[in-house]
Amino acid sequence: MKIAIYSQHAEKHSNSILLELFSFNKKYKIDFFLEKQFEKELVKDSKLKFNYNIFSKHKDLDNSFDLMITIGGDGTLLRSISFVRDLEIPIIGINTGRLGFLATLNQDLLKPKLEKIIKGEYKIEERTLLEVKIDEEKDDFLIALNEISVGRKNTTSMIKIKTNLDGEFLNSYWADGLIVSTPTGSTGYSLSCGGPIMSPQSQTLALTPIAPHNLNARPIIIADNTEIELSVSGREDFHLLSLDSRIISLKNEKSIIIKKANFKIMIAHLFEDNFYKTLRNKLLWGEDKRNI
Repeated sequence: MKIAIYSQHAEKHSNSILLELFSFNKKYKIDFFLEKQFEKELVKDSKLKFNYNIFSKHKDLDNSFDLMITIGGDGTLLRSISFVRDLEIPIIGINTGRLGFLATLNQDLLKPKLEKIIKGEYKIEERTLLEVKIDEEKDDFLIALNEISVGRKNTTSMIKIKTNLDGEFLNSYWADGLIVSTPTGSTGYSLSCGGPIMSPQSQTLALTPIAPHNLNARPIIIADNTEIELSVSGREDFHLLSLDSRIISLKNEKSIIIKKANFKIMIAHLFEDNFYKTLRNKLLWGEDKRNI
């Protein structure tokens, strides 16, 4: 069995979590692979000694891996996608962050939960990804799981975002920005801007304006096979394009084409966990005295 482990930081929780993971090594004959930068921080801040291998880029992994485990919050899991890409390796997140809609494996009673995961006692949800194509942009991995957004840069003035859907003009948003969200990302940035929550199984996307000056501009849900074209203009020469936690500076008026990627990410959950249970727990739904 081969398991890749990724984290952005070697925090105080990392050592205890890794001890739990490596305790299964002998029983299940697991080959562990730690991401290079995480391993550097771990060695620097810890005296723990494990037998493990190293990976540092997407090409170091292949579909012989059984699992990717992330240690951190949702942002850590999102960053791990750049390693997994289209390899169809299931990803499960151990949540050491604050909210955790994606990283749902909590630290309480972690060892029995991890053993269930290692034994394959989990379900997999396929999650839609978005890809971006930009004039003259040569990056080969402009992919996002949560959302793609455009926003203003170096100005307090609003920007104008011309939006076409499948070649048909929808609207020109005068706003601080615009979010194109997948169902996975609907509980993130889009939600904080008044966007709708979408079930992970829904084949939809949401367009949510950020602080629109057009007071009648409202979020809209569209089919996820829609091709979205954005073009930004404003007082400054550049604006920002965000892909989850990654930010790119773009010159105004460039054509930004957003569409569903041709592969999906596999998110692993324990059988007792589900999206609606997570909503109730994380958003405190049902926390009403009348429900007691």
